[in-house]
Amino acid sequence: MSATARTAMPPRWERRKEARPAELLAAALDLFVDKGYAGTRLDDVAARAQVSKGTLYLYFANKEELFKAVVRESVVTLIRNSAEQAAVATGSSEALLRQLVDTWWAEFGNTQAGGISKLMMAESGNFPEIARFFLDEVIEPWHALLGQVIDRGIERGEFRPVQTPMYVRVMTAPLVMLSLWKHSFGPCSAQAIDPQQYLATMVDAHLASLRPPQASPSRQSASGRKSHKR
Repeated sequence: MSATARTAMPPRWERRKEARPAELLAAALDLFVDKGYAGTRLDDVAARAQVSKGTLYLYFANKEELFKAVVRESVVTLIRNSAEQAAVATGSSEALLRQLVDTWWAEFGNTQAGGISKLMMAESGNFPEIARFFLDEVIEPWHALLGQVIDRGIERGEFRPVQTPMYVRVMTAPLVMLSLWKHSFGPCSAQAIDPQQYLATMVDAHLASLRPPQASPSRQSASGRKSHKR
């Protein structure tokens, strides 16, 4: 290796220091999903990340701030990226809705981070501060994103008018259920669920209910006879 190349490469300890936040977040995610919010200790997070507890405190003031950072890294960023893509999408609203659901599953629900849904369902009542945070930065932005896509379809005549705020809650519930199944009952059940088939069935059902009603054949033929008589 040339002297120039050796000079350009940062020392090993610098590279290690730069990687520490990511390592801490990964360790914290595993422990939060495995042990829950109450059961996760900062000592354990530091040990799994192979750093001292003092090093952990250089990046995160307490467990609540660490949890928020984990959620922002694994969920909030996904929603923001999806919103940016939806804002410039030019295809049909049906295709955009399918894309959002597929991305949600591929990058959240089907990953270790999907276990956060189970954690929030189990412990939000005991920790209202993290429940409010999750509501503000995850649930409401996700509902807003789905609502924007539905309203887009209504404005373009692709969807029938619906009560959008209620509709997005009805759409979100099966997604949460699939995530809970994967991280709780699924491993214990003899009846396997194919996630892709589940999601396709769910989206098909919602799209069928959103499409504008078509005139029935009898009504169309009657209209044609009236036009012919004139």
